[in-house]
Amino acid sequence: MPRRVLRHALMLSLRHRWFWIAASGVLVATVVIGSLQTMFAGGVVRGFDKVEHFATYMFLAVWFTGLYRPPRYWVIAAGLLALGLTLELGQFAMHAGRIADPYDMAANTGGIAAGVVLAWFATGGWAEKLETWLAS
Repeated sequence: MPRRVLRHALMLSLRHRWFWIAASGVLVATVVIGSLQTMFAGGVVRGFDKVEHFATYMFLAVWFTGLYRPPRYWVIAAGLLALGLTLELGQFAMHAGRIADPYDMAANTGGIAAGVVLAWFATGGWAEKLETWLAS
């Protein structure tokens, strides 16, 4: 399959593709840095960090399902699960004030599931709709 056809089969036809890709990179980098930094480790109200995990991964799921076609939502979910697991393992390996917590991973998973369900029923393809609206 030619590269151009494959690319269009995966990502929506977006006029500002490079902006969305760059913004996605910044978003993921922010999550990685926020998850592995130790400056504020332990400063969150007990249990509230699960809400943060859920909301962050739901936002990531909604973000990426806005850029890709519905048949790729499972790839997005798998990638976000891998990101969450990798960051939890990174926290475990750091031994620098952060700990790996299986409940964090459960909150991540719940957020991903909620984001994908939301995309199926309401927000999927939001970036294409936004570009169309801004162009009119």
